[in-house]
Formats: sequence, structure tokens, C-alpha cells
Amino acid sequence: MTDSKKVRRTSGKRERLATAAAQVLHAQGVAQTTLADIAQAAEVPVGNVYYYFKTKDDLVEAAIGAQAENLRGMIAALDELPAPAERLKALLAGWVEQRELTARYGCPTGTLASELDKRADGLDRSIATVMRALLDWAEQQFRAMGRADARELAVALIASYQGISLLTNTFRDPDLMTAEAHRLERWIDSLTEGPTTGDDDARE
Repeated sequence: MTDSKKVRRTSGKRERLATAAAQVLHAQGVAQTTLADIAQAAEVPVGNVYYYFKTKDDLVEAAIGAQAENLRGMIAALDELPAPAERLKALLAGWVEQRELTARYGCPTGTLASELDKRADGLDRSIATVMRALLDWAEQQFRAMGRADARELAVALIASYQGISLLTNTFRDPDLMTAEAHRLERWIDSLTEGPTTGDDDARE
């Protein structure tokens, strides 16, 4: 995701609105965002918004879809790398690249998940699906490394990212993200050197 609220005129209006919604919701949150804000970011007349999305919730759903599409694209690019540890480290590098944005607004998926958590209209489950897709992918990488505790390791990785995103945002300190990424790189390296099966994995 880019830092700009403007969305290029390279796609259809619906797609531009969905992308703009993801960006504006990240920067402002659901409660503070209006349909006019999203229309302005997408460079679409506000009256046209209602042609594609009847309510703000419809746009939130579309924003979640845009996040999911971005994740699929990122995963496809990471999967081009030859080794699972290399893919995981590239994921970390991507997080570091976004550290300034994270310092300002937090993790796009994590902050939206937190904001939607108290709702019971299905949007909370929709954003959980995006988070789960990343978690499942990370598990696949650890499993490809021969780890019997792949799910536990994937949870630890994503939990570390969400935690450091919160701290990076709270203290407005992008260097925290960089330092944690370096620690996680060393952790991933250590996993390739230790035992890969049996009870030792579960205790690691």
C-alpha cells in the first residue's frame, strides 16, 4: 500500500474505490471515514459511489477484498523465491519497507481487525479471513522447512509482527520494526539448524 491517498486512474471505478477505501480506512479508521473521503481519494464523484456501494459497510467489505487481493499478489511474488526460509525473510523485508507507514497508522489488517472486532455483522470474520490466509502461508513455509511445529511457528511469526506493528505505531518509531525484523531473521536461521521432528520441536 502506498502512502498517498490518491489512487491512479488505471482501473475501473469500482476497483479504484475499493483500493481507496483500503487506504483511507487504514489512515483514518472506519468511524472517521466518510464516503466522500473515499470518493475524493479515488478521484470519483461522490454521487458515483452509491452506484457501486450502497453503504459504508459495503465499502469496508470491498476494502477487505482489496487487502486480500494485495496479499495474494504478495504471496505469488514470494513464492517465486526458491527456498521457504528465503520467502519468509522476504516477507520480513516487505514489512520493513512499510515501517514508516506502520509508524503512522499501524498494520492495515491488524488495525482494521481490531476496529471491527466488536461488530457482529460478518465484517469481523471477513478481515479474519485475510489474516488467516497469511498465517496459513507462513505455516506452509515452516512445513516446507521440515518443521513438525509449523503452525506454532507461523502463529509466533505473525504474532511478533502484529505486536511490533502496535509498538511501532504507538511510539511512532519505525526503527522498532527494523530491529524486530532482524531478530526474526536470526530466529528463522536458527530453525534451519535445530531438530525438525519429535518432542524437541514442541518445546522449542
